[in-house]
Amino acid sequence: MKKLVLKSFMVAMTAVLGFSLMSCNDDRYEPVAVKLNDVNGTYRARLITSQGGKFNDKIIDFVAKDTIITFKDFPVREIVKTIVTDPVKADSALAHIGKIEYKLNYKSKLNTDQNVVELSFEPKTLSFQIPVNGAMKNTVVKLAAKQKGFFVGYDWSMRFGLEAEKITVDGVDLAPYQIIKYEIPISLKN
Repeated sequence: MKKLVLKSFMVAMTAVLGFSLMSCNDDRYEPVAVKLNDVNGTYRARLITSQGGKFNDKIIDFVAKDTIITFKDFPVREIVKTIVTDPVKADSALAHIGKIEYKLNYKSKLNTDQNVVELSFEPKTLSFQIPVNGAMKNTVVKLAAKQKGFFVGYDWSMRFGLEAEKITVDGVDLAPYQIIKYEIPISLKN
């Protein structure tokens, strides 16, 4: 008798579960069409910085508005450590530099087939001073964007990358120099 009740219960549960899952067959994801001004907003991003075989991973914030991405605190740690090779002096210089603001210009183009906004970047040079041994080193970093970036309509995220191609200190190009890459594989709109 117990086996019959247990079997009946299992058959009933399987039938209920089967019918409840059948209603999911008609559910379809309908993406919200992305627009050019959807890019505007505040983002929290995962930044992966690499130079040679060294990688650094951190969370940063930036704002996109009207064809400009603004970093209120652009990550210059790798740049400073490339110029100032003594770790103690580099950390001291970073503490004195504070926050460096950088504005990255872009042009946007709507790609309705992929439901994304394509971003073509026009990086400007980044200029700041590094205090070392009581003197200020005038630093100019040539930034480049080798690939397009994307604002993805599926998850409302932005993805892009930059490279520090060349560093000039007090008018002299830094040599030898390994390119510093800044990759933002995902950044979510707040």
